[in-house]
Amino acid sequence: MRITRVYTKTGDAGETSLVDGSRVSKADLRVAAYGDVDELNSWLGLARVGLTDSQLDDALGKIQNELFVVGADLASPLTIQVPRADETHATEMEQLIDLLLEELEPLREFILPGGTQFGATLHLARCVARRAERSVVELATKEEINSHALKYLNRLSDLLFVMARVANHRAGVKEQSANFSARGKK
Repeated sequence: MRITRVYTKTGDAGETSLVDGSRVSKADLRVAAYGDVDELNSWLGLARVGLTDSQLDDALGKIQNELFVVGADLASPLTIQVPRADETHATEMEQLIDLLLEELEPLREFILPGGTQFGATLHLARCVARRAERSVVELATKEEINSHALKYLNRLSDLLFVMARVANHRAGVKEQSANFSARGKK
């Protein structure tokens, strides 16, 4: 497929086309779900800018490509033949989570999102992954979806949390514990 122009003018009235050619509102749950996945992919692209950690960069590059598959999956009714998320995607993320956790101390309390620029961006991407997951859950209440897409997003948010912690650890930045007693104090 070759994209020869960016604008088509077919969406000027608030509708867009799904992969099967059907027209839906840009406010459709399916569009919201794959839109959240697209935003997540963009945040991961931003996180990778200037990244020198090849292990994390390679993993994020792979995830960005997989997110295109998840987006196509969500943009397509199950009756259409497109690349789909499958069990191996979640399994591979679980293996990477386990590997990365080996270099971290176990958490004993909640931590504040932050640390390095890279770590903080991964925390933000994790939140967008959770929003995408919620969008897919809502979509699944109205239409049949590939359950592996939902599982993928759930596992991805876990992986992004661990990657943020690893990024900060490798940079020598200590995690800050959440202070629940800070409320109301001046």
